[in-house]
Amino acid sequence: MMPLILADAGTENVIHKVGGNAETKKHLEDLGFVVGGTVTVLNTINGNLIVKVKETRVAISREMAGKIMV
Repeated sequence: MMPLILADAGTENVIHKVGGNAETKKHLEDLGFVVGGTVTVLNTINGNLIVKVKETRVAISREMAGKIMV
């Protein structure tokens, strides 16, 4: 298990854990980051990530990506 920020671009990963406080977890789950779901890193720009989750592209900060374990 590793944080999403360390995942290779273009590789589909299974989400094992979403960390952070209750508000952060809820926000990430609303965006589609749920345990058992898949996420693919598409691009990294200045440490921030563009990912594909549930057939949607989402931009998340490096801090948020560090809370998602794949």
